Amino acid sequence: MNEERIKEVVFGILRRIAPEADPATLGPDDNIRRTLDIDSFDALNFFIRLDEELGVSVPEADYGQLNTLAEIGRYLAARVG
Repeated sequence: MNEERIKEVVFGILRRIAPEADPATLGPDDNIRRTLDIDSFDALNFFIRLDEELGVSVPEADYGQLNTLAEIGRYLAARVG
């Protein structure tokens, strides 16, 4: 799976958990939770949906490493088949 497809999936998930926000306004190094005002419950749902849609289970210990689009993209690209 290429980076563009990963980004599409991530944006789709973000649109569902934060419908009032526009993920397209995010820069690659913007903190997603702060910029889109995502609370901890929505963040958990984000990680659950990544697993459902991409088959990538993100351990809770890794949540803190995944704050920006760039970090999420690298993390997923290394794990998606």
